[in-house]
Amino acid sequence: MQLVKTTRDTLLRPLQIVSGIVERRHTMPILANILIRKEGEAVSFLSTDTEVQITTNANIGSGAEVTGTTVAARKLLDILRALPESGDVSLTLVNKRLTVQSGKSRFALQTLAAEEFPTVQEAENFNASFTLPQKTLKHLFNMVHFAMAQQDIRYYLNGLLLVLDGENVIAVATDGHRLAFCQVKTEQAFERQEVIIPRKTIIELQRLLEENDEAVQLDIAANQVKLGFTDIELISKLVEGKFPDYTRVIPKGYKNDFTISRDELLRSLQRAAIMTSDKFKGVRCIISPGSLKISSTNADQEEAVEELEIDYGGDSLDIGFNVTYLLDVLNNLKCDQVNVALGDSNSSALISIPDNPDFKYVVMPMRI
Repeated sequence: MQLVKTTRDTLLRPLQIVSGIVERRHTMPILANILIRKEGEAVSFLSTDTEVQITTNANIGSGAEVTGTTVAARKLLDILRALPESGDVSLTLVNKRLTVQSGKSRFALQTLAAEEFPTVQEAENFNASFTLPQKTLKHLFNMVHFAMAQQDIRYYLNGLLLVLDGENVIAVATDGHRLAFCQVKTEQAFERQEVIIPRKTIIELQRLLEENDEAVQLDIAANQVKLGFTDIELISKLVEGKFPDYTRVIPKGYKNDFTISRDELLRSLQRAAIMTSDKFKGVRCIISPGSLKISSTNADQEEAVEELEIDYGGDSLDIGFNVTYLLDVLNNLKCDQVNVALGDSNSSALISIPDNPDFKYVVMPMRI
């Protein structure tokens, strides 16, 4: 039975959308597969790792039959990528084998029954529903994602906190050493609600969301979030646990602050980072009226020193930071200038964008 007959690129797009979350090694072999369902011309492609599920649709079906199967995602994707770009491709299901044919190339793949595929059950009740333009949601995630923890035993840090508060949608991420905060104002009004979206889901959404004004529909349930945009639906479990109170972490009322060229500071830190060791990424910042001196050393007694002129008249400070945390935020921002606010040598630093209260980045000091 022929399932699909279309061009290579038309088939490749939905497969690339759903294959990002497929694990190569899994305790359930069928999860290395994608579920292909066909109802006449309508064909749906679905993948899941039991935590996240992505579905997309395309009108590329051949014939009026209703059927479904599952096939190895990576193999099918690799085959299609290796085929000529301009060629037509057909998928045919016969005797539990899926045949991929294009021109004189033919591949026969093993399948597993569609009925055995463990799809994620959609929540019955959603507590909140709202829409945001794709580029707005992508911006929110991009501004904070780098501060998410990776494989921390405090599992609630391995994700992103999404907060609905009045007219604002807020994203917060922290790994315990630094914290990133970003908010956008909407024309909608929300009852306050907080959910933690897993790291893997955020990374996948950054890949799938595009820089356009098309709406994303977000539906939030007690233990699940569902996002729908263009022809994609993503369902993800939420992380249980209590996220740290970010409002207490973000310092207020610092009197020592200066504004500096983001690019100039970034390049100085990149040069100083060369002399740090792999295990100890510390740089020392000596701030005095009119001057910022950045230095780093390593176990071989090698040293880097960078001196920058700054418009600063506050207290003299000697403070150390993990240079990676500073580079992460400076690489991620697109503004010309950044504002750096400091308390004393033992307090965290607050990095923000001048005249923009919607982004804040807090980084803890380190002993050097």
